[in-house]
Amino acid sequence: MDKIVATTKGAFGGALAVLWTTGAAFADQPRPWEWRFQDAATGIAEQIHWFERYTLWFIIPITLLVLFLLLWVVFRFRASANPEPSKTSHNTAIEVIWTIGPVIILLFLAVPSFQLLTAQYSPEDPTLTVKATGYQWYWGYEYQIDNPVSFDALLLKDSDRAAAGKEDRARYPRLLAVDNEVVVPVGETVRLLVTAADVIHSWTIPAFGVKMDAVPGRINEAWFKADKEGLYYGQCSELCGKDHGFMPIAVRVVSKEQYQTWIAAAGSDLNGANKALQATVEGGANDKVAAAGL
Repeated sequence: MDKIVATTKGAFGGALAVLWTTGAAFADQPRPWEWRFQDAATGIAEQIHWFERYTLWFIIPITLLVLFLLLWVVFRFRASANPEPSKTSHNTAIEVIWTIGPVIILLFLAVPSFQLLTAQYSPEDPTLTVKATGYQWYWGYEYQIDNPVSFDALLLKDSDRAAAGKEDRARYPRLLAVDNEVVVPVGETVRLLVTAADVIHSWTIPAFGVKMDAVPGRINEAWFKADKEGLYYGQCSELCGKDHGFMPIAVRVVSKEQYQTWIAAAGSDLNGANKALQATVEGGANDKVAAAGL
C-alpha cells in the first residue's frame, strides 16, 4: 500500500499559522482545536492515515449524492407538483446499478482494508517485549529481558513537577505527563503484552496507531516500531471508573545507545536512570518531534 504524506496548507492566514507552529513543536501530543489525526510516528499509523484519506474519496461523493437525491425527490415529487402519485413498482436498470455499484465500491474498500489488517497483525521479530498492566488508575510495566525492569507509571502531580524536573508544561502537559515514561529504542520492533488487574482498560498511543484493550485474565498482543525519536502521549481509552481520565500513557523513543544506557541503570536506580536520560535528551532534537517532520 502506498503511503501518502499529506501536507496541509494554511487557509486562514496568520492566526492559523500561529496555531500550527505553536503545536508543531510538540506534535506527539494533542493540540488545541485539533480535528485530524495526530501525526504518525510509525509505519502502521501512516497506513491508517492513508486508508482514512482513501475512504473519504468514496464517502464524500456518496454522501453528497444521497443528499442531492433527497433534496431532488422532496422538490421534484412534492404533492403540489404531482397530484397523481407515481405507481411505478420497480425499475430493473436501477436495481442492477444499486446492487452492482455497492459491491464494486466495497471491493475497493475491502482489499486495502485487509492489507492494513494483515500489516497490523504481522509484526517483525521483536527486539523488545514490554508487558503493560492496567490498574485503577495507573499503568504498570515490565521489561521482559534477562534482568527484568518493572515500574508503575502514574499521572504526574503538579506538586511533583519540580522534583521530577518536569516543569515545562509544553513538553510535559497537564493530565498527560507521568512520573515514569516507557523508554524504547527508535527503529526497533517492540512487542506489547497488554492485560489488566481489575477492570477493562485500553492502552492507546494515537501517534503509533496502537489501541489494545487490557482485559483481566487475558493477555492481548500489540506491537509498534517508532520511526522518530520523541516523547509520545496517549491515554486509557476504555471507561474504567471515576479516574479514567487520569490514566495517561507516555512513551519516550530514544536512540539505541541512549536506550542501552538507560536500561542498564534502570534495574538498580530507575529514578536516577530517568533523570540522566531526561538530561541527555531535553533541549535536543529528541523531544521536538515536529522538527523532524512529524
